[in-house]
Amino acid sequence: MKPIGALLFITLSVLVLVLQVGAQQFKKCEMSAYPPQKHDLVPVYEVDLDHPPSKRWDNLMKDRGPQVTALVDAVSDLAQSILGTRLYELLLSFLPKVAESMPSPYYEELQGISAASGVPIGKMTLYNIFYEAFSVCTSIVAQDPAGHLIHARNLDNGAFLGWDSSNHTWRIAELLHPLSVHLVWKKDNATLFRSINFAGYIGVLTGVKENKFSFSLNKRLSLGGGLMGILEWVLFGDHKQSWVSLLPREVLEEADNYKEAQHILTSRRLLAPVYYILAGPEPLQGCIITRDRDNSNLVTLGSKTEGSGSWFLVQTNYDNWKQAPFFDDRRTPSCHCLTQAGQQNTSSSLLYNVLSTKPVLNKETVYTAVMDPKSGELEAWLRTCPDPCWPW
Repeated sequence: MKPIGALLFITLSVLVLVLQVGAQQFKKCEMSAYPPQKHDLVPVYEVDLDHPPSKRWDNLMKDRGPQVTALVDAVSDLAQSILGTRLYELLLSFLPKVAESMPSPYYEELQGISAASGVPIGKMTLYNIFYEAFSVCTSIVAQDPAGHLIHARNLDNGAFLGWDSSNHTWRIAELLHPLSVHLVWKKDNATLFRSINFAGYIGVLTGVKENKFSFSLNKRLSLGGGLMGILEWVLFGDHKQSWVSLLPREVLEEADNYKEAQHILTSRRLLAPVYYILAGPEPLQGCIITRDRDNSNLVTLGSKTEGSGSWFLVQTNYDNWKQAPFFDDRRTPSCHCLTQAGQQNTSSSLLYNVLSTKPVLNKETVYTAVMDPKSGELEAWLRTCPDPCWPW
């Protein structure tokens, strides 16, 4: 399919879905989704940072290599249908150079994953950056009356990437389910931090470091996204900027407290706009960092702005000082359900139930994670959204 034809097809698909489902509507707060089924728990694997970078992912690739290959092939096919064969092949020829220019140990890790999975490094690099284009998410930080914070998120991915009209699912979201893994990152024979990852993905989108901080990343929708940053990286050798999911991994490896993590995520130059959401082990240590590539806006727990209360913060994929669009408003039901429950009921079960409320839960939702920044506990469950359910 030619690029213009592919874009027209995506546009028409969106219109058809909107007409089929109607205006996105919130009907009621979910009250009984928690506890989730044990068989939906995301499986646990270890990543030992004391191992050579090229070997760190071997065990995971032995188990999940075929699923990684299936997803990479699907992403590649979609990229080719959107860009056209010539432009796609040009992009693919650049991607090994992009990987090679990444700071150590990331290039070595991509080489190792490529070798273990049999996926060419260009396609593996494409897989590691495609999150930027097709992801929407919801993150919540809430504080109970005693000052204890809980951090939870839905990871949504796959919108407009292959809608299956027979079973009402997104193809990419379905392929991501078996790739979702709970990683325990080890160093010097001790747990350094935990994260929820997709197998073969070396950045971090969801993570917690015991008694230090918890973290989630939400895509920030903006004209051009990270395209300019990637072009500057490739064409002009501008490597004095950070990849949006690799910087959090660096922070989780090296930062020793909430304030240090907040400072790094607020100040470093980025390849793309993004939202970083943080929570800490002490009262009021919660914030949303809205990032441009060079600048940042900070909203802290207790602020009075859209998507916040005196005891909670909610971030989706729209700036929190603006109203969410009517066709994708996950913020309003989240805030309503939190307010309705009240601070006295703040718990993992409350946040899970809020994230299970439609349309906060939708056809894109791959997993729901709940983190405790004080204890370092992290659990995540695979999700499906029974019909009737909004596509995103």
